[in-house]
Amino acid sequence: MTNLQTLVFYATPEHDCSYLPDQKAVTMFLDPKTPVSTDIYSQLSGFGFRRSGNHFYRPHCNHCKACIPMRVPADRFVPSKSQKRILRKNRHVQCQIMSPDFHEDHYLLYEKYICERHRDGDMYPPSREQYRSFLVEGHASTRFVEFSIEDRLYAIAVIDRLNDGLSAIYTFFDPDLEKLSPGTYAILWQLEYAKELNLPYLYLGYFIRQCQKMSYKNNFRPFEAMINDQWMDEKQMSSIAEQLL
Repeated sequence: MTNLQTLVFYATPEHDCSYLPDQKAVTMFLDPKTPVSTDIYSQLSGFGFRRSGNHFYRPHCNHCKACIPMRVPADRFVPSKSQKRILRKNRHVQCQIMSPDFHEDHYLLYEKYICERHRDGDMYPPSREQYRSFLVEGHASTRFVEFSIEDRLYAIAVIDRLNDGLSAIYTFFDPDLEKLSPGTYAILWQLEYAKELNLPYLYLGYFIRQCQKMSYKNNFRPFEAMINDQWMDEKQMSSIAEQLL
């Protein structure tokens, strides 16, 4: 297995934070010329890195620790009452696991989702080129999960399979069907799929307490968070709560 100490990383200059207004951010990237095997990718995820397109990154801000990597132990996850209701509402949803190829209907759903839900984000305005580089041109482990209802495309979840879990890369859905809670359902499906594959974790990316768009992530319990480069469960975090304030 490759030693991460032999890899080359670069830090960006300070730039506007994508999540917190009036904040500056610094991002650490793995050298984009580095071939990334699933073994390397799994190690990087264990250290809080994420993937976007062909880039592997993690926050490297000097004075802010707001971005907290999160993962859910799949075999210990227990759905809440509201999550059980969401599972019942989606009991007729059909799914198909696919390779990450470009499909026009997938892109049109993505375009609709970004234009209606994320006009204030970095991905607006969407384009086919941007969609390809962000989601289609992924990793060898990448798969698309296509959800549909009576042959109507409902949602797409993009996932990567790691040695110790699944990484939830991105989910987009039909905003007209938002009442079915497709984002939550996609995560619930991924947790069940991780259990089927005997994979310990579902990596959910970064939780940012001050960012409303990230607040859904701590609804999946129990969870683990990376604090000071160490994965901790909720009991361990409670024991050092004063240090986290």
